Amino acid sequence: MARLPTLPTAAAIRRRREHRTQRVITNRAIADALVSTAALVGRPVFEHRGAEVGRVVDLVVRWQGEPYPPVTGLVMRVGRRRAFVPIHQIAEIAPDRVVLASTRLDLRDFVRREGEVVLNGDVVDHQLVDVDGVRVVRASDLYLAQVSGVHRLVGVDVGFQTLLRRLGPTRWRLRATPDRVIDWAAIQPFGTPNGARRGPMKMHTPSQALRRLRPSELADLLEELGREERQELLSQLDAEVASDALEEMDPDHLGALLRESEPERAAALLAGMEPDEAADALRDLEPAEAAELLAAMPEESAISLRALLLYREGTAGGLMTTNLVLVRPEQTVGEVRRILRAEADHQADVDAVIIVDEDGRVIHDLGLFELLVAASDDHVVEVAGPPAPTTVEPEATLDDVIEQFIDSRGSSLIVVDAEQRPVGRILADDLIDALVPERGRVRFPRLFG
Repeated sequence: MARLPTLPTAAAIRRRREHRTQRVITNRAIADALVSTAALVGRPVFEHRGAEVGRVVDLVVRWQGEPYPPVTGLVMRVGRRRAFVPIHQIAEIAPDRVVLASTRLDLRDFVRREGEVVLNGDVVDHQLVDVDGVRVVRASDLYLAQVSGVHRLVGVDVGFQTLLRRLGPTRWRLRATPDRVIDWAAIQPFGTPNGARRGPMKMHTPSQALRRLRPSELADLLEELGREERQELLSQLDAEVASDALEEMDPDHLGALLRESEPERAAALLAGMEPDEAADALRDLEPAEAAELLAAMPEESAISLRALLLYREGTAGGLMTTNLVLVRPEQTVGEVRRILRAEADHQADVDAVIIVDEDGRVIHDLGLFELLVAASDDHVVEVAGPPAPTTVEPEATLDDVIEQFIDSRGSSLIVVDAEQRPVGRILADDLIDALVPERGRVRFPRLFG
């Protein structure tokens, strides 16, 4: 289902604005001294007395978690060789040339060391994550600047005009014309692993800004990234955060992600999702694909999901979540509050607790507000007041569920079996998801959320 663009919170907007004001690329003196890495390719390398000794092939940086990675050297072509010149042997990196500090060169072929990244080869034309803008961008060019005497990577150009400049005649490429430059500190980069010359793109240590993104924002990024970058981003997220992000994804994108993932990884992600969301994802897969993932899951999760998959879409059983909080009449409000705190991971699916008798049959449905205002030593059965809980059977149609919601004016319905034992709950936001799928997943705030 299509999801509307995510609107950042006021706090997130304020935080990103503060970060931008602290970035070095906002310094006009630095912006005026930007050096295009794409424009440097093929430019001459001079020794300090003015003789040309080679041509620039690429520049090398090392990513170690710094917001502005330092340049460690350049790769230049000398005859048929591609030699590496360390940064301490470079006197000047200008927009149209490089000047060496010494005539002594090691002409052995360049071999990438672990952690090193060649900028034009590894980064230009590759996908990057703009954390501030919560979007995926493609680098058209990269910019260097001297910051406190050190050459650093400070910006990435994502403008179309810059791409045209690079693809156009040679005389265009010699003029660096920054179009849409993003401060590098706002970028979550990828790079090649273990110094390999070729291989899948790997994400370096995730930035703190990336860790602060909400699941819906991460879902936007996962949908925009290419396959390798998407898998790498996913591997860097905490398991719970990754599963939450998958719950927010468009079903088509989610299905593609699950198919491209290793079965064990995909099974673990599904097992971490809310059961109703995981069941929906499995329904969208081919039966053989769903069976493979269920077989790779922990047994408890697989049993729960197989039970949900028995219910048809468009029925109460197909809409419900199985995350329930069941309590006994003699338990106190204080005890139930402690149970709710232990269920904090499932707070989006809990808007009430169900009071059941010794046989597990529904006695009452106790709302969170009633729990909030009651005394800690009150018994829950004494706190529960009208109206009586509204229940439906798993086979009830969507029309039946809608009618029950209208009649009860409540925020959820309890789904019960033939013996009146609760098997699930349908929340108002689950109903909206079913009625207006093009709006994407809706979450209503809970009292204890």
